[in-house]
Amino acid sequence: MRKQDYDPDTGEVLGGGYDDHAAAVTSTAAELHRAGIGHLLGFETEVPHRLGSGYVQRADLVMRASASGVPVLLLEIDRRTEDAHELVHKLRRYWEWGRLLAPDADKHTVDLVRSRPDAIEDVGHEKRLWRRVYPPTGREGLVPLAFVFADTTKAKVDNTVQVLEEAGRRYWAPRRHESYYREAITAKDYSQAVPVVFTTLEQLTEHGADAAVWRRLGRTGEQTLAAALDNPDGDVLFRDQEARADAEDKRRRAAEREAQRPVCKRCGAKFTDERWEEITMHRTAWQAGEPSVCGPCHADDVAREEAAAEAARIQAATPPEPEHDQEPGKLRGLFRRRS
Repeated sequence: MRKQDYDPDTGEVLGGGYDDHAAAVTSTAAELHRAGIGHLLGFETEVPHRLGSGYVQRADLVMRASASGVPVLLLEIDRRTEDAHELVHKLRRYWEWGRLLAPDADKHTVDLVRSRPDAIEDVGHEKRLWRRVYPPTGREGLVPLAFVFADTTKAKVDNTVQVLEEAGRRYWAPRRHESYYREAITAKDYSQAVPVVFTTLEQLTEHGADAAVWRRLGRTGEQTLAAALDNPDGDVLFRDQEARADAEDKRRRAAEREAQRPVCKRCGAKFTDERWEEITMHRTAWQAGEPSVCGPCHADDVAREEAAAEAARIQAATPPEPEHDQEPGKLRGLFRRRS
């Protein structure tokens, strides 16, 4: 596929770029397969991705290697025949394609996205077009994209990556999570980003595609392909940090509430939750008695009041005792005279 023609005078390689590019694509697939990443039927070339404008962005290579932890990966093979900003445009197009709705989206969702394009970020990925074409990636974000640079120098690769990181930040970079515990959350939100990794064909050939030869935009250091696509600072960390922040917030609120708990002015005991609620709730405060005493002391007050009321009732119902200075005989005589 890669016929080498040399200039008889200068010795420079001649020939069409298409053949060289096709050879680089085939070599990339071969190196991935040789490393056990992807099977022979898991590779496709020149795969079209039609945008809403009608423009078709064709991926040089699409790999499916679910057994290797990479259910799908779009690859662009670049021999540095394109301007670095053209690679940014490619990244943007894949990002836009990942935000398209599925054809069977319900009318409410379609109307919402048409009226407010950013509303697509609130639409789950399972309702988007890319999920009708590719399987779930098993990670946050859109379909991952890999740039494989071939037949170029390290300086050119570094310059290209710098342009991709700066000019394409909107498309690959994660965001901050919107959370009540914003200050305690360092995890990143990758849900709307395109994971972008890159390497060179020379590294794949020398070390193997399963080696730590891949880099992720926004990170330093080389990793294996699966590790580069993973997000250790993503959803898993977010759930852990939010759970810990929530537990800490509950502990703090409980401590603040405990510090405000009333103390009985009679016996010095702290109020129970039931007594505290009883003296503060509007529906019960009117019959809660003295609000400065605790439940047991209030119960004692109620018992005393009830005992005093019972004693008064009994006293009111008892007839008066006869006077002791009158003799019984005189009283009988008095009754006879009257009769």
